[in-house]
Amino acid sequence: MRRKSIVLCGFMGCGKSTIGSLLAKKMGMSFVDLDRYIEKKEKKTVSEIFRDCGEDYFRIKEREAVRDLSGKNGLIIAAGGGTMTFKENADMFKKGCKIVLLDISIEAVAERLKYDTTRPLLARPDKDKAMKELYEKRLPLYKAAADIIVDASDSPMQVCMDIMSQLQ
Repeated sequence: MRRKSIVLCGFMGCGKSTIGSLLAKKMGMSFVDLDRYIEKKEKKTVSEIFRDCGEDYFRIKEREAVRDLSGKNGLIIAAGGGTMTFKENADMFKKGCKIVLLDISIEAVAERLKYDTTRPLLARPDKDKAMKELYEKRLPLYKAAADIIVDASDSPMQVCMDIMSQLQ
């Protein structure tokens, strides 16, 4: 029997992709980054999709990707930062997957994303203010969707160990 897929959710910069690929190796599962999955299908980066087609179009493609992946077993899925803020996405993932919130402080996120220019929702002059507002809006939604909450401020290896111990 194949294992239930695990979805990592959390704010941008919390380590979903890094921890996801490491966790997949440790657990013998396949890793899928939801944003990369969408980029491959659309043949554009997330930034290009936002720029050329808008956020609404991206969210439609995101919902389709969630639908594609939520029924599969044996995956570690790194959800995009906004994925779980839509109840329909969270509900689809909840049906067949375990959802793990990688919890991290806004201060740690700000430090990690200090020089990052790839985040469309933060490409604005008031980046820090926008980040804080988005974080405060999204955190309760992540917590509501999560089956497990893990402190993601430790090293990626420690976070993986914490996740695996909580899954048992």
